[in-house]
Amino acid sequence: MKRDAFRRALASVAAGVVLFVAVPPVRTADGVKTIPTRPGVTQGFLLVHPSGAPVATVVLFAGGNGLLGLGSGKLGLAGNFLVRNRERFASQGLLVAVVDTPSDHPGGLDGFRTSAAHAEDVRAVIAALRQEAKVPVWLIGTSMGTVSAANGAARLTAGGPDGIVLTSTVTRVSRERIETVGDVHLAEIRVPTLIVHHKNDACKATPYADSPSLLRDLKQAPKRELLAFDGGESPRSGPCEAFAAHGYVGLDAEVVTAIVGWITATPRL
Repeated sequence: MKRDAFRRALASVAAGVVLFVAVPPVRTADGVKTIPTRPGVTQGFLLVHPSGAPVATVVLFAGGNGLLGLGSGKLGLAGNFLVRNRERFASQGLLVAVVDTPSDHPGGLDGFRTSAAHAEDVRAVIAALRQEAKVPVWLIGTSMGTVSAANGAARLTAGGPDGIVLTSTVTRVSRERIETVGDVHLAEIRVPTLIVHHKNDACKATPYADSPSLLRDLKQAPKRELLAFDGGESPRSGPCEAFAAHGYVGLDAEVVTAIVGWITATPRL
């Protein structure tokens, strides 16, 4: 992608009780919503509104163990590529929901991301967001979050997303994480799918070399494409962490703009 061109192009549910908790630095009009999902389980997510009517909604899944700790009033995984860019997505006209772990998984999503129960939680979030705005809903995952996004799209034939975006997709197991998108029935995904990857991603669990085969595995996606990025800033973290090529360090504006452009250019099925 041409960074200079993108920089020039970038301008400056089920019924239940809704709880709001202030989480800096989100604008005061935004906060945390908590909704019921499975019996006895609630799901929290951080909601960020655009300044005007949204053109689409995105549900963001962070990497790692996915634990944001929203109920604590603090924001975990704040440096994660998607979490740190939530306001940037909103500034480009999207309603943004950043998903936390459900109440029955307070320690994180490890071993849960490929489950039917996780997909049911995602279904409830999508339904709640469709009550907020009658626009297409997309799932976006980064790193381990790609497993959640792919799992939701594959399992939810009804009440599922209108499309998904997978950034820095986990295709290989590691000592820390045992789930990959290979544990998801990718051939069951029947919505537009965008794959985003940095050519110099040095994380062993997310090699860029696996992207072409991943694209081929999405054989029933009516539209699919790989967007490859290069450049950015020198790493300021480990290769599998947020401030390296794995997290598009120095390329935030370009990557977000490309994702938003692809989503808004894709007709609703």
